[in-house]
This record gives sequence, structure tokens and C-alpha cells, in this order.
Amino acid sequence: MWTGSGHGVLVGRNMDWREEMDTNLWSLPRGVDRIGHDRDPDPVTWTARYGSLVAAVWDNATSDGINERGLAAHVLWLAEADFGERDPELPALAVSLWPQIFLDLCGTVDECLALMAERPFQVRPLIEPRSQRPATVHLALEDASGDSLILEHIGGTLRVHHGRANTVMTNSPPYDEQIELRKSFTGFGGSEPLPGTTEASDRFVRASYYLDRLPAVETPARAYAALLSVMRNVAQPFGEPDPQRPNISMTIWRTLTDLTEGLYMFESSFSPNIVWTRSADLDFSTCRKLDLAKPGLLGNVSGAFTDAAEPPFTLS
Repeated sequence: MWTGSGHGVLVGRNMDWREEMDTNLWSLPRGVDRIGHDRDPDPVTWTARYGSLVAAVWDNATSDGINERGLAAHVLWLAEADFGERDPELPALAVSLWPQIFLDLCGTVDECLALMAERPFQVRPLIEPRSQRPATVHLALEDASGDSLILEHIGGTLRVHHGRANTVMTNSPPYDEQIELRKSFTGFGGSEPLPGTTEASDRFVRASYYLDRLPAVETPARAYAALLSVMRNVAQPFGEPDPQRPNISMTIWRTLTDLTEGLYMFESSFSPNIVWTRSADLDFSTCRKLDLAKPGLLGNVSGAFTDAAEPPFTLS
């Protein structure tokens, strides 16, 4: 997250994975009723208050997105994530819908915190379809004021990191350990030179270092280019993936979100073109989908969404 450009609150995200994830963009409507888990006898239920624009992997799990109030959500892999044993006192929420409940019901980070306090639920893991392993992830949320929230389940306990200083998140280790490791490096109190490997902890340091040094710029377009330069610095090149560490894989796509303007950009590593849309240009009264495999997509794609059935959000 970058708030120092002089042009609002910007957020960038890289998706690193061992294979393509058949990701598409979905315009999800306000007013829809959701069931938080289709295989649990006591799921959390809610009705969407806000429309949202999301990048859904395999067309059935929200991985990234923004709602019409300017709240953004991003799910990233975290090998250490442990959602704990099922607590019968709490309704269940499938991990594939974890970001979506906040996009549906909250407009700010403070509202996300209030939702968890007033309507507690338990996130439940699902099976990642290709590897047949549990999807272990953590979640970052930001709002248009520049507030930030990182949520991680470690040893069955939810850890909450709230504050505007939380501007970078990668993968392993957990966030508090990343902060401690960063202190060893130049620019953060230590003497070690900037690390250059593809390890998530090294990418965390480099992203923090270059983000801190981005200058204010003259135009929004320059701001987008500046943040993209940092994201590309910590992107992963193509290579042979490690099946046991799927997050140490090539960057397959990235997004850039302008929370102030409601602008959402998507760039696939397999396409030379960047596409974008604005939440103000979308019809949040019905479910619509943009098939990113459609040839010729370029620039503003707000008019290219077509009617579609709601994604199942079952992941496996």
C-alpha cells in the first residue's frame, strides 16, 4: 500500500503460483444472500451490502478485489497458517469466502474490525483443487483512508495487525516475524545489504525498502507506474516451480488498485496488455463476469463484462 504519491491510496499485489489459476474478473452484486460454507451444518450467512469487483481463481474463490466503498482485500499463501480445530460455538466461513464477507459488508478497516467483534465466525480451510492440499493463506485489507489490516491464523489463533504502517505483506514467515527479520537490513536499522533471492522474506525487505523511497509524483499515471516498478522488482521470473512451496513460483498476474478513485487494473504475465475498470462504471445490480482469456482485451474493459451465474465459492 502506498499513500505518499500525492494521488490517493494505491495498492499493488502480485500473485505467485506454480501454474495458471484460470483467474477471471467478477462484478458481484449488492443484495445477494450468501452462505459462508456449503458443507458445514452451521455456516455464517449474510446479505451483501456493497457490490464488489474481484479476481476469482478457478472461478470459485475470491483472491483479490475492491468494493464500491473503496475497501480492498488480498489473499496470499502462508504455509504456517493453521485455522485450528472446528469450534462448534462459531458459525463457519469457508476460506474461499474470507475476503468476500468483508467486501460485501464493510466499507472501512474499522468496520472490518467491528464485524469480527460483533458477528464472530471461524474461517475453515478448503482443499486447493490441483494439489489436493489445504489452502493455507493470510488476508490483507486496506481502505480509502489508508488504514490497513493483516489477519493471520497461527496455531489456531487469529493474529490481528492493525495500523497504517502495515504497508507490505508477502508470504512466509508470519507478519510479526517478517518485521523482526527486516531490522537486520540497511534502511531498517541493520547493516546487511538488501537481499536478492526469491524467498518471501527477501521480497518483503526489498518491497519495503523501495516503497519507502518512492517520491511524490505529478500525475496519477506516474503514481501507477511508480508502484508498478516496485511490484515488478519483487515479482518472480518464470522457472520450474517447487510443488512443496507453491508461493515460491513465477508471478502469474498482478493487480493495482486506486482506492481513492475506485480504479482496478489487472496485468497477466501471459499477456502484453493491462486491462482496467472503475467500480463507478459497473452495474452492481446483477452478477457479471469478464473472461480474461478472451482475445483482444486492452485498456478499459468496463463494457466487456457479461451476465453470469454466481461463482460457487467452494474452491475444491
